[in-house]
Amino acid sequence: MSAVTEEQVLDALRKVQDPELHRDVVSLGMIEGLRVDGGTVSLTLNLTTPACPLRAEMEAQVRAAAQGVPGVGEVKVKMAAHIPATRLAGQGDVMKGVKNIVAVASGKGGVGKTTVAVNLAVTLASSGARVGLLDADIYGPTVPVMMGVRERPGAVENMIVPPAAHGVKVISLGFYYKDDTPLVWRGPMVAGAVKQLLTQVEWGDLDYLIVDLPPGTGDASLTLAQTVPLGGVVVVTTPQEASLNIATKALAMFRKLNVPVLGIVENMSYFVCPHCGERTDIFSEGGGRRAAKALDAQFLGEIPIYPKIREQSDAGQPVSAAAPDSPESAAFKEIAFRVAGMVSIVAYESSR
Repeated sequence: MSAVTEEQVLDALRKVQDPELHRDVVSLGMIEGLRVDGGTVSLTLNLTTPACPLRAEMEAQVRAAAQGVPGVGEVKVKMAAHIPATRLAGQGDVMKGVKNIVAVASGKGGVGKTTVAVNLAVTLASSGARVGLLDADIYGPTVPVMMGVRERPGAVENMIVPPAAHGVKVISLGFYYKDDTPLVWRGPMVAGAVKQLLTQVEWGDLDYLIVDLPPGTGDASLTLAQTVPLGGVVVVTTPQEASLNIATKALAMFRKLNVPVLGIVENMSYFVCPHCGERTDIFSEGGGRRAAKALDAQFLGEIPIYPKIREQSDAGQPVSAAAPDSPESAAFKEIAFRVAGMVSIVAYESSR
């Protein structure tokens, strides 16, 4: 029998597709360090995100494809991740180390947008990604409370150095004024503050910068979209019709600004009684999924009403950090996986 060649192994691996990009792992450059030593094959499989939920399945498919080559006995697969970038850093770009900026938006307040943003950031960080969280909700900055950050940002050479919590770098105007101080700012001041938080912070190298936007379609959202290339936006809504109508307007605004819409998250989807286990759809049912279908957007998932989510947020310990294996964290984990996958798709399509 003739010796196994690298080309034979690569041909076999071309049958394995990335579940998000629907292209084979060889053409996507996900196979690195391929070596064939007699009947032993060694390689590294680079996933497009460490948050890939099909990590084990993809490893098994690659291993099986390589073992299917006649003469191959043992297959050694090393798993790694290389997160693609949706933005290319230009000369003098102060955010040159930030690969992907993902905005979390809503058409109205009170839908749990910040809770989604915080737990999305924490979940991505726990998967191995480098993550930052920018609280751009100028009038109601609650990220420091939810993240449990009490340390004020530092400063080095006129740049703000963000503190970190739960593996996430955090910046917010909430660090700079007292809780009982009302913020009375006109549009230009809001735009200037958002721009400063973006460009005068030493973010370092980040795979994802999650930006918690204020509700609505005002100056903060416009400034963000016009200042830096966004990898995409996640729109948060609740199931009832009033919230969905306003969320639709927010989604339409970002599309007008040519910002990729990563999908819709439905928060407060239902409540499960802890005593009898009965499900109650307090704010109607399935609205987010129907809106996503009507607007040709991805439905990223639904988050039930869990008292523990609120309790952990108030305590400065996001449920995704405090109880990562709990049912409460499962919904956020599923959404984070899908967001990461959608960002990879945007990065891949923009590079073609």
